[in-house]
Amino acid sequence: MFTSEKGAVEEWLSEFKTLPETSLSNYATNLKDKSSLVSSLYKVIQEPQSELLEPVCHQLFEFYRSGEEQLLRFTLQFLPELIWCYLAVSASRNVHSSGCIEALLLGVYNLEIVDKQGHSKVLSFTIPSLSKPSVYHEPSSIGSMALTESALSQHGLSKVVYSGPHPQREMLTAQNRFEVLTFLLLCYNAALTYMPSVSLQSLCQICSRICVCGYPRQHVRKYKGISSRIPVSSGFMVQMLTGIYFAFYNGEWDLAQKALDDIIYRAQLELYPEPLLVANAIKASLPHGAMKSNKEGARCIQVEITPTSSRISRNAVTSMSIRGHRWKRH
Repeated sequence: MFTSEKGAVEEWLSEFKTLPETSLSNYATNLKDKSSLVSSLYKVIQEPQSELLEPVCHQLFEFYRSGEEQLLRFTLQFLPELIWCYLAVSASRNVHSSGCIEALLLGVYNLEIVDKQGHSKVLSFTIPSLSKPSVYHEPSSIGSMALTESALSQHGLSKVVYSGPHPQREMLTAQNRFEVLTFLLLCYNAALTYMPSVSLQSLCQICSRICVCGYPRQHVRKYKGISSRIPVSSGFMVQMLTGIYFAFYNGEWDLAQKALDDIIYRAQLELYPEPLLVANAIKASLPHGAMKSNKEGARCIQVEITPTSSRISRNAVTSMSIRGHRWKRH
């Protein structure tokens, strides 16, 4: 780490300590534009033996519990890199060098599982019905299955999945590690639209590393450093896929493609049905060519919209129009 980078991090550490509370909002707004500082913080996180790692982790946690939304997102952008560093150190059994990273991850987790009143959160997710149109499909294009879903929806049947309440954790163990990390990735994915490109790049890279380290594909990818296998859970891999799917359409096509292939590779080795199902569905839905879009511009998923009734009435070919055309020709 260069002296200038170290100086930028030290200045960042001291600046926040003397900041009055009235200036917190302006400080948070200007912080996201400091790309050189973000790059320096990544280098600190990637060096477990760095003397700056502990104060940096402490300040990132102070950002997260400050209540300022933009400071919270500033901390969240480093979450993939923090998870990778923790898993890499855990796999090497050098647990003592990851104490501050573990404390930061646990702190964020324990803050997220409760609301502002301190009560445990229960998250709910409504599974969409195929009988109702969306930007991804039209019920009429599904055929007979749409009729079955439509009949069920008329009775008000909708499946709701609940997550929580989650227990508080004082330390990460082999038993609860991926329960905590999966929930943290869920929180990260909830803020994906605010994540800068450097964070999406980090997400794709750590997903590849986690999935291939210790396996023959590691030599193909030419990943150096840790060569131990990192255990993963099925739910954790599904959350990785959520972020990767977003990265595909937000300027990181190549890295996301590599990460998707590596997740499929690992899911096949582990025989995990859920990530295999999600990953293959993502792969089947991708366009044939790479998305060529400006990273600073708007990105979108191109879909076909069903024509309106007026367009159908003007352009549709009906049996009556065919008979009329036949008589006119004769």
